[in-house]
Amino acid sequence: MEVLRSIWLFIQDQVLGMKWLNAVIGNGLSAVGLDTSTRWGGSIQFFLYDVIKITVLLCFLIFMISYIQSYFPPERSKKILGRFHGIWANIIAALLGTVTPFCSCSSIPLFIGFTSAGLPLGVTFSFLISSPMVDLGSLVLLMSIFGAKIAVVYVVIGLVIAVVGGTIIEKMHMENYVEEFIRNASSVDIESEELTVKDRLVFAKEQVIETFKKVFPYILIGVGIGAVIHNWIPESWIQAVLGSNNPFGVVLAVLVGVPMYADIFGTIPVAEALLAKGAQLGTILSFMMAVTTLSLPSIIMLRKAVKPKLLGLFVGICSLGIIIVGYLFNVFQYLLI
Repeated sequence: MEVLRSIWLFIQDQVLGMKWLNAVIGNGLSAVGLDTSTRWGGSIQFFLYDVIKITVLLCFLIFMISYIQSYFPPERSKKILGRFHGIWANIIAALLGTVTPFCSCSSIPLFIGFTSAGLPLGVTFSFLISSPMVDLGSLVLLMSIFGAKIAVVYVVIGLVIAVVGGTIIEKMHMENYVEEFIRNASSVDIESEELTVKDRLVFAKEQVIETFKKVFPYILIGVGIGAVIHNWIPESWIQAVLGSNNPFGVVLAVLVGVPMYADIFGTIPVAEALLAKGAQLGTILSFMMAVTTLSLPSIIMLRKAVKPKLLGLFVGICSLGIIIVGYLFNVFQYLLI
């Protein structure tokens, strides 16, 4: 058992976490005369290490996920979802969301397509919540920083929020609060052509390039913010605002997260720096969930598809779920770290 544990720690630290890369960058900076123990030196080391690590993991994961996703085009996904009813349909929709490596804005066109195709509204909302909040890439990236236990719990809870949120919307019969142009859209069933392995590899490569171009600026911004937090903001400040002494830390993290726009790849370096400074785990994860699920641009886009009452219900359900999860993580933090 100890051997298996050692192997897993090696994979987590050296393969996923790339701790060796941090050492190499630190040695390289020292060799050119930069002291990494200073604020500027530490910031540069943090920035280079996290940008390279996240970029490598991003490209690898997007390639793998996109290859899997090539088996689930919208037409096939619609047929899969159409076979299930009740809460099982919400569960399948949430799980399908995990193989779509999209930010919230990219998920909305698919949500509109599924809704106009006649899928139950609650099912499409389960997909809309799950897709940006939880994906296979986030599981691996979270594992590289927070460990397997926290990563798995984050993904499971994200799926629960998606299923519960979609189910509540379904039970409230909010179909009339979807804009008419979507409800009246005619659905055209197009059989997707059978792809060869080469076609799928080309598709995966194109998705990597497209996603990288879209996400890389947010990685740079996120890592830059993380470097500032990690090396310039006093630990006492972070603990005062987001630590255990502030009972409103989770609510504050959600309120700060909503106006921002990034996907999980951009929020992880910020979360990593906050954790190192003593912020509570639940508060950090609430911030990540709020940024990825309830960003202001995605809310503006969603308003074009649904009426204010349904939009408010969606934001309210997600916000309440994220806040509850944040406080639960804070309570049970000592069991997870």
